[in-house]
Amino acid sequence: MSQAAARRGLGPLTATLLVAGNMIGSGLFLLPASLAAIGSASLIGWAISATGAMALAGVFAMLGVLRPDPDGLVRYPADALHPAAGFVAWAAYWASCWFGNVAIAIAAVGYLAVFLPGLIGPWPTALGAIGVVWLMALANLRGPRLVAWLSGSTLLIGLVPIAAAIGFGFAAFDPAVFFGSWNVSGKPLPQVIPGSLVLIFWAYLGLESATIAAKALDDPKRNLPIAAVGGVALASVVYAAATAAVMGVIPAVELARSTAPFADVVSRLVGPLAGGLVAACALAKTLGTLGGWILVTAEAARSGAASGYLPKALLAENARLPVRGVLLTGALMSMVALVTLSPTLTKQFNALINVAVLANMAMYFLCSLALLRFAGALERPAGRLMARALAVLAAAFCVWTSYAAFAG
Repeated sequence: MSQAAARRGLGPLTATLLVAGNMIGSGLFLLPASLAAIGSASLIGWAISATGAMALAGVFAMLGVLRPDPDGLVRYPADALHPAAGFVAWAAYWASCWFGNVAIAIAAVGYLAVFLPGLIGPWPTALGAIGVVWLMALANLRGPRLVAWLSGSTLLIGLVPIAAAIGFGFAAFDPAVFFGSWNVSGKPLPQVIPGSLVLIFWAYLGLESATIAAKALDDPKRNLPIAAVGGVALASVVYAAATAAVMGVIPAVELARSTAPFADVVSRLVGPLAGGLVAACALAKTLGTLGGWILVTAEAARSGAASGYLPKALLAENARLPVRGVLLTGALMSMVALVTLSPTLTKQFNALINVAVLANMAMYFLCSLALLRFAGALERPAGRLMARALAVLAAAFCVWTSYAAFAG
């Protein structure tokens, strides 16, 4: 083997699959039910969100090339703009984790309700979510090895519900059902679609993780942007296909009442046993994902304490395991589950992901502004122009999406 081959890292195709694989998961499991209030026209929203997500992925890819930094979400705004911008980025990211994690727990309860229908209802759902949160918090307290095993072992399992819904859904796709649910509200689409972007973008959270792959890539200056944008594009195709497949089988009125849309599609087409298997796979994936994100949230709290954003004494402890961070995370998430108590599971899920996405949009906006500043380090004028245009496009998307959420 030549020295060049020995040094070779991930190529563009492998890295693209890695980025897409990191994104495709439990974030999609309840979205078809959430988007049923809009209808199958929500596919237009998927296209717009995909464009914005690719712009943001490009921003983080370029930041990763210019300034590789595992703490870049905080460091980029702090170094480029002001230390206060770093604090805002950190605080927005940390807060988004509380709400986003509870949304994942709610999704787990939705699929668990396939087996335990008594979990459906405002208080049973919220208390079930709190129980799921503390179950995975206890898993974290056993150590990161258990959490890593849970997350890794459920990775492929989580693809089963999505693949089953796409496969069986398109085999039984009914255009009359799909187009009969095209625009449920009856309002003009320019009024309806912008308000769906925050809900849809929930499935894209984590796109910034592409920057972590920079050091593992062969020729990162060339391949990181390809992998980041290509990964988002591939995930977008899967997301749109899954949404279309579900909405081509279940009318929007029925879909809006579903707490386990992928399981319901498979149950309707194949039978309740297959639907139960899909629900079990979705439940396993949400639990594995939640366990990993609780650890990430606890580490974000410890990072905040180390940066002076939180009291150091609060989190000064075992260097291997952020015990106090895990306990603090569990307490905050329990509070969020109670504060967002809603009449239906889907409404609570929507409220949670709205907050999580809007908080991330604040962080994404600041990082986009950071690229405007850092773009001057690029050698070629065309590169600087392209980076700044990308940063402006991404920042504008963040502002527009956030405005549409409030205006709607």
